[in-house]
Amino acid sequence: MGHILLMKPVFKEMIWGGRKLKDVFNYDIPSLQTGECWAISAHKNGDCEILNTEFKGQTLSQVFKQHKELFGDIKDEEFPLLVKIIDANSNLSVQVHPDDTYAKMHENSLGKTECWYVLDCDKDTQMVMGHHAKTKEELVKCIENDAYDELLNQFKIEPGDFYYIPSGTIHAICAGSLIYEAQQSSDITYRVYDYHRKDANGNERQLHVKESIETTTVPYTALNKEDIQVETTDTYTKTTYIKAKYFTLNKYEIKGEATLNHNEPFSLVSVIKGSGKVNGMEVNLGTHFVVCHDEKAIELSGDMTLMVTTL
Repeated sequence: MGHILLMKPVFKEMIWGGRKLKDVFNYDIPSLQTGECWAISAHKNGDCEILNTEFKGQTLSQVFKQHKELFGDIKDEEFPLLVKIIDANSNLSVQVHPDDTYAKMHENSLGKTECWYVLDCDKDTQMVMGHHAKTKEELVKCIENDAYDELLNQFKIEPGDFYYIPSGTIHAICAGSLIYEAQQSSDITYRVYDYHRKDANGNERQLHVKESIETTTVPYTALNKEDIQVETTDTYTKTTYIKAKYFTLNKYEIKGEATLNHNEPFSLVSVIKGSGKVNGMEVNLGTHFVVCHDEKAIELSGDMTLMVTTL
């Protein structure tokens, strides 16, 4: 038998957070302004505790460093991926993330490429993704003039939408969104614009305009949605949203019983709907776990939807 490691999520209170992580997933959140569930993470800012196996009580980063064989003996010094659930009760800042080279040089960190799957959203919820500047000069001019209505690419979203956000992409999750996010294991965010919001002391949050300009990709190129692939069998539907440099994201909609071969270094799995069993272990909405390299088959049963992130 191989290892399936159950995660204890880490929660982050945010100025823009809400209560959906409690209302939808029944998590015990720290307050009704909780914005992020770090569901599977070995990052120092939110290192998940393992809830089962002989590693119970240890953190994911500890097990990764001491037992690389469970993760396919990958060469990474740090665990490379991170999975979050995000509840945006109000708008997140308009922001951009650096690539590996810039992040290493300036932050001693991995860069941050990520992707989003819309779990749910209010009617007419919007999202910011990309910009309309054709040159860096246009980008700088819009930022200097606070001309964000002109600069930003904004549109309505629906549950089930998927978005790939390479480093260098200006973006913002907007109010009313509940998002599954898979990303590089990085916590580096450069705020371009924050709507001139003020905290309880009347202060606006820090912006990172210089860094944002240096790291934003110009011009912006959107993901071709036609690249999304769907495979259907008698007992499950597999949707492949992205196969990129840093991660692959699949969604499995299980109806009944299915056995999947597991040849990955590891797989990060989140139950986003329903309930069932994974290799005999009961799982339900909001369960997150790591399937290790020594687990060569995943036996699934039930009526549930899983998001599966791999390298």
